[in-house]
Order: sequence, then C-alpha cells, then structure tokens
Amino acid sequence: MSIWTDLMGHDFRQTFYDAGGVRTRAIEAGSGPALILLHGTGGHAEAYARNLVEHARHFHVYAVDMVGHGYSGMPDIAYNYDDYVKWLAAFMDAIGARSACVSGESLGAMVAQLFAIRHPERAKKIVLNTGIMWPPDDAGRKEVTDLLERSRAATGGLTRELVRKRLEWLMYEPAKSVTEELVDVRYQIYSQPGRAPVIRKIAEASISGLLALEAGRGLCDPELLRQCRCPVLLIWTRHNPGQSIPVAEAGMKHIPNARMVIMEQSAHWPQWEEPELFNKLHLEFLRGNA
Repeated sequence: MSIWTDLMGHDFRQTFYDAGGVRTRAIEAGSGPALILLHGTGGHAEAYARNLVEHARHFHVYAVDMVGHGYSGMPDIAYNYDDYVKWLAAFMDAIGARSACVSGESLGAMVAQLFAIRHPERAKKIVLNTGIMWPPDDAGRKEVTDLLERSRAATGGLTRELVRKRLEWLMYEPAKSVTEELVDVRYQIYSQPGRAPVIRKIAEASISGLLALEAGRGLCDPELLRQCRCPVLLIWTRHNPGQSIPVAEAGMKHIPNARMVIMEQSAHWPQWEEPELFNKLHLEFLRGNA
C-alpha cells in the first residue's frame, strides 16, 4: 500500500508555519478542534499518512515535522525535551490554537507528556503512543542501544539499505511494513543538505536521554508526573521495543487520569501497522468523555 493511497481523493495540504522562528512543515486536513500528531526520533509527518483522513472527519489535524526533523528548520539547539516543548507551544501559537489534543509516538509521546505538565491549560487530552517518561528495563536498554547504533549508521553512511534497517526497528512485520516508498521518503529527507548531521545529533540527544532516565528522579519524579492532569491514553503494543508493557504500567501509575490499551500486531508504529484499530481506539478516546 502506498502512503498516498490513503490520502487520494481527500482534501489535505502541506503547509509551512513560522513556529517561534522555526519553519515548520505540517500535513494538515479537516476542520474543527486542533489535533497535533508528533512523530518519533528521526521521523517525519508521513508516519501518520494512514491516520489523517479518519481523524480529519472530526478534527483539524496537523501531522508535523518536529523541529530539526523532516522539512522543518534545523536551529542550533540541544534538541532536549524542553526544546521540543518550547517549539510545540510556538507551533500552537502559529496555528492560532490556544489549546489542543496532542498525540505523540515515541519521542513525540514524551514531548506531549512534558508539554501537558509545563502547559496544563493548553493540553486538552494527550495520547502516549509507545513512549512514556519512564526508564527502560534491561532488555529495553539493549533494544534502545541497538536503535542508537542503527540511527548512527543511517545518518553516517546514508544508504537506502541503512535507512531500511533503521526503519525495520520500528516494525513487528518489517518485510510487510517497510515499503520501498517509505525507505525512499526517509532517504530523501535525510539527503537534504545538512539534515543527516542534525538527525544524528537528535538521535544522540533523545536516545541517550531515554537511557539516562532514572525511576523516581528528574523527569521520572512521581511529583512531576502527577502534574499531568488532563486525560491521558497510553497506546502500547505487545511487541514494543525499548519500553515494555510493564515499563509503561510502572510510569502510568503516577499519571492521575490515565488508561492503557494494548495492540497485538504491531511494534513501535501501531498507527502504521494497525491503522484501522489505532484510528478506532484513538478516536474513541479523543472524542469521548474521558
């Protein structure tokens, strides 16, 4: 299936916004309340190509390239969690959204979570999709270290095969889910002048940041996590690399208004591998009276 098969015949557009001085790309569709979709480390807006149309029936959806990613600007910043939160607040200002629902995958989930803590008045609901501010277990640390090595390789040698291996980490069924088109999209993004070194810097910062998390301290301090007061949905998977179901459950118990669902036939990109079920669960939460 092509990325564009799901979008053909539907009204969507690519737009560039000035988010606090950062040129930010969004693939957007629909009208109504704002829903912002955040990809993971080294990702891009196309991660949500299979979800835009269904969500656009109910929301004004923005699948964005986060700062440093995709076709968005590449400022000289540390690319830590606070940098992303600052950028997200500026993006919301740019689109004129005082508040929004925010759904993030992996790194995007942790950005959404910290955003809801730092700006409680601006987060209506958040979805943590295969990412939460809680440290990996021993098996997860090995998987995250593998991700870092694949990211270094993909942004160093920059061949389609190395990009493919990086994408395969995300999938439960890589032979089926990592299409030639998806490889081409990411390869073209990484081939932009100056982009690969920035993506490498981002990977070093975000993945090393995940490995540095400590239960009960810093960003994993229960007192901090309890400040996330809006309704929260964790969408997890049976085969999620990096942070297992017990890890997600350990972090979730400190979030006051959170619940969790588990998808069985996907890994780190359930929105891509199981789009129909993801869309159903996602919309039930976002549109319900949680």
